[in-house]
Amino acid sequence: MTVEKVILAIITTSPHKVAGGAPTFVCQTDEEMQRVAANLEAILDGIAHALSEDLLIIVKH
Repeated sequence: MTVEKVILAIITTSPHKVAGGAPTFVCQTDEEMQRVAANLEAILDGIAHALSEDLLIIVKH
């Protein structure tokens, strides 16, 4: 089974903006958020997309 077009993770500094559905990583700073996203991109073989300045998602295309 091949998984395509799915949100693998959510990375945020504003946890009140997200709710369930994917693993969520709450960071304290923008720098931490960028570092976590870069690591998750490599680990999950996904791509990070910014939905706002305090919310990133890792997706599999």
